[in-house]
Formats: sequence, structure tokens, C-alpha cells
Amino acid sequence: MKKQTQAIHVPYKRRDAYDALSMPVYNAVAYEFDNAQTMSDAFCNRIDAPDYSRCENPTVSNFEERVKALTGAKNVIALNSGMAAISNTIMALAAQGKNVVTSKHLFGNTFSLLMSTLRKFGVGCKLADLTDPEAVEAVINENTCCIFLEIITNPQMEVADLSKLAEIAHAHHIPLVADTTTIPFTMFSSHDLGVDIEVVSSTKYVSGGATSLGGLVIDYGTTPHFGEVMKNEMLFNLGAYMTPQVAFLQTMGLETLDARYRVQSSNALVLAQKLQTLPQIKRVNYVGLEDNPFHELAQRQFGTTAGAMVCIDLESKDACFRMIDHLKLIHRATNLFDNRTLAIHPASTIFGLFPDKMKKAMDVSDTTIRLSIGLEDVDDLFEDIKQALEG
Repeated sequence: MKKQTQAIHVPYKRRDAYDALSMPVYNAVAYEFDNAQTMSDAFCNRIDAPDYSRCENPTVSNFEERVKALTGAKNVIALNSGMAAISNTIMALAAQGKNVVTSKHLFGNTFSLLMSTLRKFGVGCKLADLTDPEAVEAVINENTCCIFLEIITNPQMEVADLSKLAEIAHAHHIPLVADTTTIPFTMFSSHDLGVDIEVVSSTKYVSGGATSLGGLVIDYGTTPHFGEVMKNEMLFNLGAYMTPQVAFLQTMGLETLDARYRVQSSNALVLAQKLQTLPQIKRVNYVGLEDNPFHELAQRQFGTTAGAMVCIDLESKDACFRMIDHLKLIHRATNLFDNRTLAIHPASTIFGLFPDKMKKAMDVSDTTIRLSIGLEDVDDLFEDIKQALEG
């Protein structure tokens, strides 16, 4: 089956008692067993049955099974946010004295997690230009536990060669971990490019229009013991499992993901091309544009679409604030890949608590506005930006 069909027609693990077409929301916390041996088998993973909804729930499991079918993964763990997916993954791989090799081009909270929070537990972080294989090789040592990156960085829009990074990672017997949130896993196979573990903020495209917070850890089974550690330690001990209500909403979102993404990515490309004609905009940063330095690599890795995040640069921070304040249709809000188009000034919000020196080092500029492109008519979006720039 094609993926847009598969997203809708993955069978349930067990036939529903009432033959519901949509998996019901199982709000149950605990589950009864026929006897003590069956209970023991469920708790010790000798049989596939839910034991407690902090670590397994039928509604969440159904969502996980659909993602497994779409990605070909060995294991999928659904958690309560994208940051939970990242933090649980790194904690499953790392230990005191270990280090993560990554880029300075990361989402603000991810950067803070790696550079600050995990340092308190003795986990280090080594920064390298991930577009330069020699620079990556230079910082890896015997204590490196993984290479971590975003496939299109937010908001710098940098793209690294996943196959080359995978070669380096695997030569050192460590996994390549990729945050693939910016391009849906229905559009390309990160595993075919060498990615071992994929993390996704399912809050974004998957949720179906910002209905709910969620995260996914997609494990392709190529990292020894990782799946077992995630299931038997992280889920049990950290308590970040997705709730059944969220899993229901995100399963519904998964069914329409392909259709929504095709409109959003098409809108983003057309809008980016139109924005290049406006003199007030000094730069349009979108990997779908042919003159973008990462265009060819992005096309080779992700296919013909380039996501729904577009960044523009104006002459100053004041100009950015003026434009954002004059928007009438586009919403002033954080998040990515909502059904609605959103605008935010990253330097003063997402990275607002970072020192200026650090923002400069991370290439987070005061002149940048990040746009998340929605499902509206692209001409309406363009006219709103145009009038906001003139306001």
C-alpha cells in the first residue's frame, strides 16, 4: 500500500470489542488479568498485553503501530512532547562521562538540554560543523555516545549530509540520531540515509493542526539494546508516556498528514518565491528555492518537497517587530506546521533568554522572522505580508 493508504488502514493489535472503525480512547489506567501467570507474563514482556497505562495503553499502542507501519521501524515509543522524545533518547544512550556530538545550530531548548541540563549529570557536548565531515571526525572520541542533529535546522535552515554523517557514526560504532520534525516521515526514509534513531515532535505536522503535544522516538533496531532501554527503563522510570487522549487526536492527524503536508509544502514554495520579489525582504531562506545553498542536498535527501518553514530577513529588529505587529491574517504565535500560518521573531522569543554572544555564535539573528506556512490560500498570505511590510 502507498503511505497515505497505510496511514488509515493499519489493523488493530486486537479486534475492538464493539468493532469501532476509529480506535477508542482507552482512559483505563490498569488492566485485569485472568490469573497470576498471565499478569507476570504481561509485566515481564513475555506476552504483548498492556499492564499499566504509564508504559502501555491500547490507544497509544495503536498510534505507535501506525507509525511503525509507515516507517518500517523496529520500535516506536510515543511520548508527551518532542522534547521528551529528545531527552529520553539521549538519556537512554548517554551516561556519566559520555558526550554527544552535535551542532550549534539547534532549537533553543534542545541546545539548552545538551549544553546545560545534561552537564549536571556528567554528560558532555561537543559542537562541530556537521556540514564538514572532517570537523565531525575531529571531535569524536572514545566517550562519544551519538551524533545528534536536526535535518533542517531551526531557524538557520542548515542541511547536513546524513549519509556522510552515518558513515562517520557507524565507523565509530555509535548511532546517528536525527530530529526529522521538519519533513514528515511519510515523505522520505531517514533510515535509508543511515539514521539509526529518529525523533519527531508529533505536535507539529502529525497532530493535525496543533491539537495536542506529543513526541515520537522511532528506533530502527540498529543500536544494540536501545529499544530495551527505552521500554524497560525510560518509560518505567521517567514517566513521559503519551496520554490516550493525545494518541487519539494524533492518530486522526496521521490519517490526513499526507494531504495536509502536500498543501503546506506547496504553499511554502510558492510563497517563498513571491517573497523574493519584495524589496523590504533582504533574504528569503528556504531550502526549496533553487538558489539556496542546501537545495540540491535537500532534494536528494528529502525528495521534491522542502517542508513548511520559511525564514525571512528584514533590515533590523524594529522592522521585524513592525511587520509582525501589522499582520492581519497570519497569527503571532509559536509552533510549527499548524493548519494556520504563524509568525515569530526567534531571537527575542525562542532564544530570548540566551545571551547576545551566544545567539550570535548560533547564527540566530535579530533580523530574522520565522514563518510556519499553513493551509490558507497562498495569495492571501502574500498580501498579508506585503501590507504588513508597508504598514
